[in-house]
Amino acid sequence: MRDRLLFLLLSALLVGYFGLVGHRGVLLIGEGTWVTVSLGVAVLVLPLIGAWFLWRSAHFVLRANRLARELEAEGGLPVDDLARTPSGRVDRAAADAAFARRRAETEANPGDWRCWFRLAVAYHDARDTPRARKAMQHAIALHAGRPPRP
Repeated sequence: MRDRLLFLLLSALLVGYFGLVGHRGVLLIGEGTWVTVSLGVAVLVLPLIGAWFLWRSAHFVLRANRLARELEAEGGLPVDDLARTPSGRVDRAAADAAFARRRAETEANPGDWRCWFRLAVAYHDARDTPRARKAMQHAIALHAGRPPRP
């Protein structure tokens, strides 16, 4: 719950920042010289890119959470029983062992979104965030019945 509130707070601050930057871009365009209009257009592009990125990230999180709730209702969520270091991080050897099991499970059932979801969790535990995100995107695509991106 704390993470959700933090996400909402930071997103609201970011949207406010986009508004302020966009306002400055409009003021620059209103000056009317070729230099200020060029800068104003450039300044307006940045909040648009940021808003697009925020939307994509929030949409990804919502879809991943929907899959997690469905998998939890089925009793298929992976159990977090991995050994941890004194600082609380997942032990690297334990994460690698769990990853090997999840990879074998996914290779045996490549069309099952549940396996891809659990593989994404294993990637995350192994601290491989880019691959965790790609595996979760694959799970979301399979769940939605869309062909996954290569």
